[in-house]
Amino acid sequence: MISEELMFFFKNTRELLLKKHHLLDGSISDKERKAILDGLGTAGSNYRIQVYEQSFTGKRIALPIKDLTEFSTLCLWYLDHTIRANKRKNNLYHAYNLMTLENENEIAISYLSEMLEGQVTVLSSGYLTSAEALETLDSLKASKLFRKDQYSYLLYPNKDLPGFLQKNHISKKDVSSSALLSELLEKGNSSIIEEDTNGDYHFNGNFKNASDLQLAMETLDSDAYKLTVSNKKEVLEIFEKVFNHKAFTGRSGTFYGYEGLGSIYWHMVSKLLLAVQECCIKAIQDKENEELIGKLLAHYYEINEGIGVHKSPTLYGAFPTDPYSHTPANKGVQQPGMRGQVKEDILSRFGELGVFVRKGQLVFNPWMLRKSEFLSNKQTFPYINTKGESLELPVDENSLVFTYCQVPIVYKLATENSIEVHLYDGTSLNSEHLNLDKNLSDKIFQRSGEMVSLLVKIQQSILK
Repeated sequence: MISEELMFFFKNTRELLLKKHHLLDGSISDKERKAILDGLGTAGSNYRIQVYEQSFTGKRIALPIKDLTEFSTLCLWYLDHTIRANKRKNNLYHAYNLMTLENENEIAISYLSEMLEGQVTVLSSGYLTSAEALETLDSLKASKLFRKDQYSYLLYPNKDLPGFLQKNHISKKDVSSSALLSELLEKGNSSIIEEDTNGDYHFNGNFKNASDLQLAMETLDSDAYKLTVSNKKEVLEIFEKVFNHKAFTGRSGTFYGYEGLGSIYWHMVSKLLLAVQECCIKAIQDKENEELIGKLLAHYYEINEGIGVHKSPTLYGAFPTDPYSHTPANKGVQQPGMRGQVKEDILSRFGELGVFVRKGQLVFNPWMLRKSEFLSNKQTFPYINTKGESLELPVDENSLVFTYCQVPIVYKLATENSIEVHLYDGTSLNSEHLNLDKNLSDKIFQRSGEMVSLLVKIQQSILK
């Protein structure tokens, strides 16, 4: 049951997307792009105006599940088209598009440089086949985003910024092609354009943006100058050509620190790691060939090795176990703090350990885990159980241990797979499979305190 107003918005949006979905078989023209955007914008505006000006009527209408699932499928068609349309010639994907209103009927699209964020997004989308994911990763490593000295990836490609004297130069060709600019120079009017002693041309240095230029043109004497709509538009286009304001991305394109030029942004690298792990898991689930899976895994482990915890303090620039924001081109890591990176690293680690939840059941499938992770000597593992008690657990060689919902789980190398569940009352349960039933899984998820620990015996042949 949804509000009458939301149902009206839903129907208008669905109708527009259905009407235009035939365009997804090819490329969408600038004119059609404007029509789609106008249709969606109108549906949203009508909903918002109705709610803001008249509030909700209180009437609720049943939205059939079938309509909702069909609408979701329709949206996925558009999303899939977006991914296909944004594939670059170098097998990477555009991250952000620039939208330009050419006129009242057309919206043009242009692109920024390749970005790590775009590759992370497409790899985690689930749209790519395993072969396409590998193709993207191979291209990523061969791209300007790869930073060899840190064996990791930049947020954006590095670039050389123009010096002050190289900025604000209007080409002689553009000046001569503009009737208004040429006329201003002839009459010695420097309110918009000036010629320096070297014969070079520059826009008024006080202009902050196109609005300032627009205002300056509006204040010109219309009787003295050729102030046609076409002439004004031409000058505005030249202004944008000189400054390219629409492509301004802030610090990423102008700073040398703070996730700026030449910087590795570690949170995005950790997002990449997790996305590649998802691709590896998908390849296994799809039963891809061993060579393809092996190449995907190689990318995963290489990205992982580039993250700080695996580096020396000299290379990292700090204690390797401390998370940091970014690494500029000319120094070690900067801005310490947990930030977002740690979340993806923890998720990736549980993926390596092969801990998954499938249909409410806890499943262990550590096929990404390396044998070198297992202890070579006995150790004692301190932990806090679900009752808040500080305890210690002896761990044998050829084992490793971690907690899940505060329950210690010990992996031990063995000849056969099995699980021993040690309960609080001193009894134990055994399973010949690497998964717990839903009842036992729920006890762990709910931190019931009934389980002391799990011993998961793993066949060595499934490890790397």
